[in-house]
Amino acid sequence: MTITHRQRLEACLAGELLDRPPVALWRHFPVDDQTGSGLAAATLAFQKTYDFDLVKVTSSSGYFVYDWGVQDAWRGNFEGTRESTHLAVNSPQDWENLPILDPQKGALGEQLAAFQAITSALGPDTPVIPTIFNPLSTAKKLAGQERLLEHLRQRPEELHKGLEIITESTRRFIEAAIATGIAGVFFAVQHAQKEVLTPQAYSEFGRAYDLPVLEAASPLWLNMLHLHGSQVMFDELADYPVSVINWHDLETEPSLSQALERFSGAVCGGLRQWDSMALGTPQQVHAEAQAAVKVTGGDRFILGTGCVTPIIAPHGNLIAARESVEI
Repeated sequence: MTITHRQRLEACLAGELLDRPPVALWRHFPVDDQTGSGLAAATLAFQKTYDFDLVKVTSSSGYFVYDWGVQDAWRGNFEGTRESTHLAVNSPQDWENLPILDPQKGALGEQLAAFQAITSALGPDTPVIPTIFNPLSTAKKLAGQERLLEHLRQRPEELHKGLEIITESTRRFIEAAIATGIAGVFFAVQHAQKEVLTPQAYSEFGRAYDLPVLEAASPLWLNMLHLHGSQVMFDELADYPVSVINWHDLETEPSLSQALERFSGAVCGGLRQWDSMALGTPQQVHAEAQAAVKVTGGDRFILGTGCVTPIIAPHGNLIAARESVEI
């Protein structure tokens, strides 16, 4: 009996093990990610090479803010991210002047075209989940981290107005994306770190807007929460309505085994994006993967990295990750 990628993931979420644990890696595609057709072609070529159990669409890091006037440039970052060259929010008043975006137009329309091309090419047996930044992360891309935190502490009323606009724009985009056949969203959260905000501040400026966005994604079955950075607020966000949580499990607490005790869904991790995937050897990648399978028992576990796979990661290391789960 041939097991499809979707069947394997559905079994994983149900706490069952069919033939092997699922595995998925993803990366940026700089330059290619500036058009919908380029992003789709690069994503499909990557999947054809490695045959992962889910396809995470890693759009340009600034894709959601281009239609608000943000500009960026590709300058060789090894993670494949771009650097902002022009921000859209410079004063507190700029937040309330942001228009609600039409998801069918501009850069967002290009993304929808990419999602449609990818899901059409792969069919229903390979789940596709695009990156959706949470409203506070989008606000950072509009204003820059320093200005965002300044407004959060000194001009909260204006920032809240901006977050409301971002939230509504994000909800509309997700609703449009659902029509392209995606299986879920990769919900990227960047400020739920105790060294960045207190849990109370995150509750006010993060969680209050995260939940309405996730509500728009509730018809989907494979929503994944990504907690970026260190000292993440895992317990504070473990009740989010998602099926999977992904974080830098080998660099910050909790461990995979601890997380399985504190979250009812599946966990995704086990591989270090730099020390192993980018700078290690296939033997190191295989050993790390096997250690993750052992500590979780393969139960509710998806092998992956804590964030994007660096674009300099050797082909052999990606193959090793893919093959390491085969029984």
